[in-house]
Amino acid sequence: MTVATVGVHIVDILARPVEHIPEGQDTVLVDQIRMTAAGSAAGTAVDLVKLGNDVVTMGAIGDDELGGFLLAVLGRHGVDASRLVRRAGEQTAASILPIRPDGGRPSFHVPGANLGVTLADLDAAALRGARAVHLGGMDVTFGLGDPAFFALLDELRASGTIVTMDLLSELPDLLGMARAFLPHVDYVLPNETQAALMAPAAEEPRPAGEGTVAAAERAARALLAEGPRGVIVTLGAEGSLVVTADGARHLPAIKTEVVDTTGCGDAYCAGFLTGLLHGHDVMTAAAWGTAAAARVATGLGSDAGITGLDSTLALLD
Repeated sequence: MTVATVGVHIVDILARPVEHIPEGQDTVLVDQIRMTAAGSAAGTAVDLVKLGNDVVTMGAIGDDELGGFLLAVLGRHGVDASRLVRRAGEQTAASILPIRPDGGRPSFHVPGANLGVTLADLDAAALRGARAVHLGGMDVTFGLGDPAFFALLDELRASGTIVTMDLLSELPDLLGMARAFLPHVDYVLPNETQAALMAPAAEEPRPAGEGTVAAAERAARALLAEGPRGVIVTLGAEGSLVVTADGARHLPAIKTEVVDTTGCGDAYCAGFLTGLLHGHDVMTAAAWGTAAAARVATGLGSDAGITGLDSTLALLD
């Protein structure tokens, strides 16, 4: 396999546009409702396949109807989901997302089987056979914060496998635990809030007048000191910031008509990793991530907009 994604698998139920939650049992008509494979492992896996990669995904889901739906959707997109563990009596993680007219996405979420993923659930042989491993949501897959898993990641990196990591929550305690992964990954891709909360100096007050990009750089440099080769902070409408030992560079976002921001971070990770697998440097890979995120924002759901690599990269012309 070219890529293995490990971690969070979610079924998203999305509706748009939603301006308010109706009172009592009133009904509001919307333009569109979708169910998608989502989460930092599943959503990224789908986008990676659309960008031309062979992908196997690993984690845990329930033995319920939502789990069956998730397996069917992943299979339809071409993701190898045969290593997903099904937990008897547990619920598959799911979110209900009422998408605002401006693309914002409040959510109702049940974490489900994701919380119980452990190293024993993973296929180590398949991981050793991958050119890249993407860790999705290590802040909420508590059982993977295991020294034995860290040792496996170190083994993979020593053999030339690229290891990237994305996050799911914006809870300080969970993000603090995820810091333990930083010495064992090549690139971590938090959003600006996650970077700020995860950084060792998160408890320090933000300097007066510090802008978004400057704040992201300060947090990214603190995370870089923990061991990864690079920290790429996604900044929403302000683009992203790439910080490595060579310095920091800001990439603006690609202007597009935003329908829904769900999954933009997952798409960025997929584009970034695809760029690396094509032999490009970090800045070019970040540009590929920027294009993938822009594509996803044009439709409803974490897999919207991306139809292939060439059409995605056309945004960079």
